[in-house]
Amino acid sequence: MKAFRLRRLPQTESDMSTIKLILTLALLAIGVYVGAEVIPPYFANYQFQDAIDTEARLATYSTKSEDSMRDSIFKQAQSLEIPVTRDDIKVQRSGNQGSGIVFIETDYTVHIDLPGYPLDLHFHPASKNKGVF
Repeated sequence: MKAFRLRRLPQTESDMSTIKLILTLALLAIGVYVGAEVIPPYFANYQFQDAIDTEARLATYSTKSEDSMRDSIFKQAQSLEIPVTRDDIKVQRSGNQGSGIVFIETDYTVHIDLPGYPLDLHFHPASKNKGVF
């Protein structure tokens, strides 16, 4: 019966595979870190855009004032930790209830400090809804 022997790699091949493993793990860790820093602002913007769409849709058929809509959107921005002020939120209503147009928009920037690379993400959530009557 033949004895089973492990083939021993030359030292340089073993060192190279260790270096490749370390580099692969480092790149994976960097990717996870960057993703953990960049994805949350995009997700918050998605939720904020949804809140603006809902507010515009509901306000088209209600008697809500522009200031009341602005306050509602501002509260949502605060809960999502979005850096906007009340004055940054532009709300316009034209026409009558049910047949008018409601337009809501704002601009904001989120600053992310990545090591060696500061990053500014610019967002412009907006919504326009027109009544059916």
